[in-house]
Parts: sequence; structure tokens; C-alpha cells
Amino acid sequence: MTETGEWASIPLMAQSAAERFGGAPAVVEGDKVVTYAELGQRIDQAAAAMQAAGVQPGDRVAVWASNRSEWIIAALGLQSAGAALVPVNTRFKPAETAYILARSRARLLVVESGFAGIDPAGLFDQADADLSGLEQIVVLPPGESGEVPSGVSWADFLAAGDAVPPAAVESRRRAVGPNLISDVLFTSGTTGAPKGVMMTHVQTLRQFSDWCDFADLREQDRYLIVNPFFHMFGYKSGWLACLMRGAVVYPMPVFDVDRVLEMVEAEQITVFPGPPTVYQTILDHPSRADRDLSSLRVAVTGAADIPVELIRRLHEELPFERICTGYGLTEAGTCTGTRSGDDYETIATTVGRAMPDLEVRVADGDHEAARGEVGEVLVRGFSVMTGYFDEPEATAAAIDDDGWLHTGDLGTMDDRGSLKIVGRIKDMFIVGGFNAYPAEIENMLLGHPDVAQAAVVGVPDERLGEVGRAFIVPRPGAAIDHDELIAWCREHMANYKVPRSVVLRESFPLNATGKVLKDELLAGN
Repeated sequence: MTETGEWASIPLMAQSAAERFGGAPAVVEGDKVVTYAELGQRIDQAAAAMQAAGVQPGDRVAVWASNRSEWIIAALGLQSAGAALVPVNTRFKPAETAYILARSRARLLVVESGFAGIDPAGLFDQADADLSGLEQIVVLPPGESGEVPSGVSWADFLAAGDAVPPAAVESRRRAVGPNLISDVLFTSGTTGAPKGVMMTHVQTLRQFSDWCDFADLREQDRYLIVNPFFHMFGYKSGWLACLMRGAVVYPMPVFDVDRVLEMVEAEQITVFPGPPTVYQTILDHPSRADRDLSSLRVAVTGAADIPVELIRRLHEELPFERICTGYGLTEAGTCTGTRSGDDYETIATTVGRAMPDLEVRVADGDHEAARGEVGEVLVRGFSVMTGYFDEPEATAAAIDDDGWLHTGDLGTMDDRGSLKIVGRIKDMFIVGGFNAYPAEIENMLLGHPDVAQAAVVGVPDERLGEVGRAFIVPRPGAAIDHDELIAWCREHMANYKVPRSVVLRESFPLNATGKVLKDELLAGN
């Protein structure tokens, strides 16, 4: 028994779910339905295979694959063997993945060869990465393991586990303690090369038990997961949360709005979290009105640039009973969230208040910023990472002597303790001596009736130092005039916030988690 109230580790939570929910569906992929009892059996198989492959407690094992049931089974299998999960971004090229594998000293890799161009064979062409510790690469179907050095098929990998007695699997699972590292999620943080964020089993379980309460996730909810499993949003507040509550996982490997609308109607999806861009795409889809979306109950979103207009449209145009906004980061999980009963303005304009047993403050240098004043968001409490893997100096730079994590995000705090994110420190630009925050300007732009999406970046200016450039995706059928939009901005915002140029786009380049790639926007201008 731990602070989570129930489980000492993620593997014991999964085992409990298999016992409690038995014949209920756990994962649905098209016509394939995996029950909770079957999921438990497959996790045991994967755990035995991990032991047969030599995986030891404290090792790192990487998963480089799309949203699919085998991702979940591999992750829980390796954690049952005492290893830490290292998720790999499916959009990474071999050089980027080789860096993660070398940096984490991963012993084994589970990979979906061919998905989104994933090329495990290309890992060994990277001269700068030391992969000498990578002993085996397990290739998920339909990939061919023979094309990969040290490769073995998923079926043969599982079959090798038959030699491991069930008692040995159970003994190893029981030995996984609450303070063992459960995963190492790599993030770029504020600057520099990706760093591995270490979290323990008890931290993860406690954080996301609270998240389940925050989102009102219920047994038998049908949860469509478009957020990638390699990201905290798809992994921890995705399938892991489902297992904690007995909900059904519907993995979606690639976001496709037509497929989403089809699945919501056919499968009566109830829970559908996602980044703001996902909801925007659905709201603007021409066939939305032709689909029965009445089953949708819960929406959860979060970003530095949540459009106020988007929250209004979600309330008015879709059937969600509960719409939550929150703020989180890999280094500390979900830190704030709106609450049941919060009024429309709070949900639309803030990311809520601190989650249970966490402290969130806005700092101006060494002092707390005045209410309403912009400063860096700091977080302290049980969910703050144990550190960056093998990077004590970076850890010390991120977490101060008083235990405050310096997030690199800029925000304001109101008198009720509700936080508003206004951007990243590195994204802020200075117009004639005034600090301009892209997220704030983007929210204002979304108040224009013809603007569907907005992204603002600072560009050099001879007179003012920097000024804003607005990239705009118009609403379907709308025609935006550059001068008219600038004039509208001058009516609705302070002069230093007004973009000096407007660039129209049909769509924005996005990363795999739905965030706008502003560097690519500028490069393509």
C-alpha cells in the first residue's frame, strides 16, 4: 500500500486491473478486442520475454512505435521486469533515435519498422552514437526482423519467454518497488539537447490517479487516444489512466479527422482529450453536422496557446458535459487544472489551480510576482521529477535548492490562484521595450470572426528591435485582408502587441503532439 492508496507499482496496478475488470474490453483496435483478462495474460508473456532476453531491474528498454496494443503490452512487460520505459518519438529519424538509445543506454528496443518511415536498420549508420549496449531489437508485426541487426520478431521474442516460469515473472513483478524509476521520457526542456526525465512508479501512479479525478474518467468510458503514446498525454493520461479506472482504450496511430468522426459515432466514444488543434480541426470539418457525436462527454486540452474562442466553441457547438483545461510538463506531470463547477471564464482564460499537494507560483526573479504580473512558472511537490538521467548539472539548474522546478514557461496568477500561461521565456519578444507574449496575442487574434488558427512570432525590426508577425489559417470560406486584419488588431490590442505583418497559410506545420512548429513557419516564409 502506498500514497496512491492501492498499488506499489504500475505492474501491480495493471495486474489488479486484469483481475477487477476481467472480461470487460481493455483495448479495441478495429475488429480486434482485447479484454482486461487477456491483456493481463499478454503482459505476463511480455514480462517473461523481457526476463528471457536478460533485462534486469534498473535497465532501460525503449519503445519506438505507433499507438497500438503491443505498445502497452511491451511497456507493462518491461516495467514488470523492473526496467524503465524509454518512449521514442515516432517522427524521429535514425540519428535522433540513436541519440536517445545511446544517451539512455537502452538494453533492448521494441520497434514498429516502417511506420511513418521508421528505419531501425538506419540506427547503425550513426557514427556518433554508441549503441554497443543495445543487445536486441524486437520488431513488431508486420515488420521483418531479418533486415535489422540483432533483430527478432515479436512472435519469436514472446516465444522465448516460455522458458521463464510464471513464478519467476510474479516474483520479479512483486520486487518492483514504488521508488524504482518507471520511465525516462526525453524532452528538450527550455534549451539544448534532449534530456531524460526520470519518474518513479509511485510518482506516476499518484499523479495520474489525481488526473483521473480531474478528468472524471470512469469505468467503461470509451477513450479515443489520438495523443501519441510516446508523449505523457497519450501514455500517462491516456492508456495508463484507462487501466487505473477500467476504461476502454481506442488507440489511433495517425490522427485523421474523418476517421475520428466515424469512430465517435460508431463506437460511442465518451472521452476525447487532445491538443487545441485537434478540436479546431473537428469543429471546422464540413461533415461534422452529419455525424452523431452525442456520446462525447469529456474534453481535456492544454497548451501555452489555448484559444479562448476554441473553448467557447467547444461549449456551444459540441455535446461535451465536461471541458477541462490544464497545464503540465514532462518534468512534473499535470500541475494545474480547472475544476468541476468552474465558470466559463475560468475555463476559457486560465489553466486552473494547482493540483492536489502541489505548489505553483509565478516568480519575478527571486521574488513572487504580484498578482496579474508576468513571471516564470515554478512548481514544487511530489510530482517533480527525480532528475534528468545522468545529468546532475542540468538537474541542479532546473530544480533549485528549495525544491522549485523552474519550468521556463511564463504565466500570471490571479487572486483565486488560477494560472494563465502566456508563453515560453524563449518565445517572448520585446517591442520597443515592451514584453510581448505570443500566446496572449494569438488568443486575441482568434477573436476575429474569420481567423481559425493563429501563430505569432517575433521578427527583427530596425526601429523597434522586434515586432510580431502573425501566421493565420482562415476559417473555411473566409477571405482575410492583410490591412483589414492589422486595423482590427489596432482596435483590440495595445499598439506594441499589434503584428506588423500577416502571412496566410492553409495549415500549420505541427509536431506529433499537435504543437505548431514556429521555426518551420518562419523558415517557409
